[in-house]
Parts: sequence; structure tokens; C-alpha cells
Amino acid sequence: MHTVFYVSDGTAITAEVFGHAVLSQFPLPFEQFTIPFLEDEDKALAVKAKINNSYHQSGKQPLVFHTIVDNTLRNIITSSDAMCYDFLNTFVAPIEQQLGVKAEPRTHRTHGMDNKQHYDSRIDAVNYALDNDDGVTTKEYDEADIILVGVSRCGKTPTSLYLALQFGIRVANYPFIDQDMSRLNLPPALKSNRHKLFGLTIDAGRLQEIRQRRRADSLYSDPEQCRYELEQVNRLFRMEAIPFIDTTYHSVEEISVKILERTGIRRRIY
Repeated sequence: MHTVFYVSDGTAITAEVFGHAVLSQFPLPFEQFTIPFLEDEDKALAVKAKINNSYHQSGKQPLVFHTIVDNTLRNIITSSDAMCYDFLNTFVAPIEQQLGVKAEPRTHRTHGMDNKQHYDSRIDAVNYALDNDDGVTTKEYDEADIILVGVSRCGKTPTSLYLALQFGIRVANYPFIDQDMSRLNLPPALKSNRHKLFGLTIDAGRLQEIRQRRRADSLYSDPEQCRYELEQVNRLFRMEAIPFIDTTYHSVEEISVKILERTGIRRRIY
């Protein structure tokens, strides 16, 4: 098995995301190690020894994806017995030439608190999503950028939190439950924010699997009940012309980006 190290003098999040994206193209198993906050020479030398030991034990040259700003620490890691890929400096020099501006490298700039306005937007959005989750309250819907609606367990809460954390978007979500089905319509709080509504739906079989894990062998997880609720809610979406997407075969990341694409909502953070 090939060994992969994600190394950074910051959080290592960028190295991980880039590295995972690259490695996902290869149908191979990888043993992966993430090493953040490489902030002094002693730690860099210890990491180098770990990389070298991996090579000597397996006989396979490890891969190292890194975003190390400090030249001294970077040189220590790149002198290891590994194939190293620098996700920052590969692009910095040509971009400097294109922009005519010299880069000013500094650790923790990407995932730190340097841009306090963006950080505060992220935290405010997450707090808003938590406070307005699952229809607990509808009093703050006027402040929402978007309101996700759909049956219970179709992906509203994780999507709300992802949109808040990654993009700084204020998301509320409202569930249509069993008691709503006989006279399903939009409650006043949703009607007055009609332009903010976006629906999520899901395959009935997948919904039943999810509900079965949460509340096994109950009416809530009954296959017929799942189909009935979805039919009613999907009919409401069409009747009220609420845009919606099917979440069955999409990750929360894909769902979130599709929502942004469909609605044109602009992210507050990048």
C-alpha cells in the first residue's frame, strides 16, 4: 500500500483537499497521515524521519502533499525520501509574474482568523443555521438567505450547516412531517418568504434506509409512509413552483453547490 503525507505549517486542510482530489483519480488504497502546524525545525526533522521510515519499511516511495510557507521547514521535508508536491509554490511564481505583484507568504492566512470579517460571517451563519434548524422557530426567516424544505431526513440539516460553514450563507430549514400530510400547504412563515424556499427530495427506498437506522420498525420508517410523504411533498413543490433537487445520489458538497448554482445566491466567504 502506498503511504501519503499531508504536511503544512498551518491547518493542512488545503493540502488534504488538494491531495484527496488528486488521489481520487486513482483506484488504489492509500495509508494517509495528516501533519498540521509544522512550526519548528525539531518537528520538521521528526516528520522527515517518519517519512523516511515509511519508505524503508515498505520499499515504496511515499507521496507528500504540502503547503509549507517557511523555506527552512519546507527544505527539510523536501529532502526526505519521498516524492513531494508543493501546492503553494507551484502556482505562486507564475501568478506573481502575471499579476506583477510579489507574494507575501504567511502561515494561517487561508484557514486562520486573518480575515476577521469572513470568519465572523462563517460563525454567524453557523449559529443561524443551528438556531433555525428543523422548524424549531420561524421568527427569524426574514433574515435567511434561503430556506430548505422537505420531508424529515432528506438532507436539510447537513446541507444547511455545510452552506453556513463553507460559504457563510444563512440557511433555515423546515420539515414537513406526518401530521402535515392530510392538508399539506405552506404555513404563513413560509408563504411570506416564498422567494427563499428551496426543496430537497430523495428516493423512497433511500429515505426508508435512513429512517430505519434512526427509528427502526416504526411508522416513521415504514416504506409506504416514506413513499406517501414524498409523493405529497413533491406534489406541493410542483403546485407551488418551488425549485427542488433530488439528494439521493449526491454528497452534501454536491447538493450545496447545486443549490448555489440554481438560486444564484452569492457566497459570503471563499
